[in-house]
Amino acid sequence: MARNLALPFFPSPPDQYTKDYMNQIVQSFALYLTQIQNPGEGRSSEMTFTTLKNHDQGLEVGAIFNHGGFVKITESNKPHPATNVGTGSVGSVTVTT
Repeated sequence: MARNLALPFFPSPPDQYTKDYMNQIVQSFALYLTQIQNPGEGRSSEMTFTTLKNHDQGLEVGAIFNHGGFVKITESNKPHPATNVGTGSVGSVTVTT
């Protein structure tokens, strides 16, 4: 799907270098980079994800991952760790035979 972007204006070069011309070029490239870095909308009728992680560790908020066969979206306040194994101890036990 084509993105609906307003193309920046790139002026025709003057016969001689001018500071104003270079400022216009830099501003046009800055606008272009801002537009390209904005992800915009997406739409698709078919997708295949082949290497989704099974946890959200190291993923940015909004990234997708596979958790138990379900596609989930990373949220900052709902972690899905790779494992949920833990150890702990309380006091001590003495065994005599």
